[in-house]
Amino acid sequence: MHACTTAVFDLDGTLLDTLEDLHLSTNAALAAHGMPARTRDEVRRFVGNGIALLIHRAVPAGTPLATEEAVLEDFRRHYAEHCDDHTAPYPGIEVLLAHLRAAGTRLAVVSNKADFAVQELVARQFPGTFGAVIGENEAAGVRKKPAPDMVRVALERLGAGPEGLVYIGDSEVDVQTAASCACPAVICSWGFRDRAALVSAGARVIVDTPAQLERVLLAGVR
Repeated sequence: MHACTTAVFDLDGTLLDTLEDLHLSTNAALAAHGMPARTRDEVRRFVGNGIALLIHRAVPAGTPLATEEAVLEDFRRHYAEHCDDHTAPYPGIEVLLAHLRAAGTRLAVVSNKADFAVQELVARQFPGTFGAVIGENEAAGVRKKPAPDMVRVALERLGAGPEGLVYIGDSEVDVQTAASCACPAVICSWGFRDRAALVSAGARVIVDTPAQLERVLLAGVR
């Protein structure tokens, strides 16, 4: 058993249901350039590797790079204004986090979402909850997930070592991130991937509710 003393969470699809706001901002950016809209399920499949790749997947095949970059900037502007319109924690998440804090668990968020949005959403939705909050910032030389860099930065900010680290997410990127950090992964089935995709990605411990996640983290991950 691997006792959890530090829990590092993904954000979108794990702690927060952000899909509707991502969907609306994607389609607003596409519409500004006369491009066809994407469905919620398409956007669900496109997220996980940062907003640049989200937009690359959303624009029509063969879109010139300069146009794709313009769509990305329009997405950034729209999402900055509307990132919290429909976004909320999944039911049970706030109770889970309160119980983990009461147990003395160190908590962090590590997300491939742009850092400006990560900081804003976490500050609004979970004020004072996390000891480290890290969004995408490859310009500073910190590679995004599944590279281990962001998790390592989070551990430094928490003043923690890798012992007792458990990584929690909802996608194949998160399975790969935990592997790159050589730590256990607990993967949530309520997020942006279905269970079959999670199993195919190599997830070994899958939980269906925040209450089940709490039990796994406090009891220890096999």
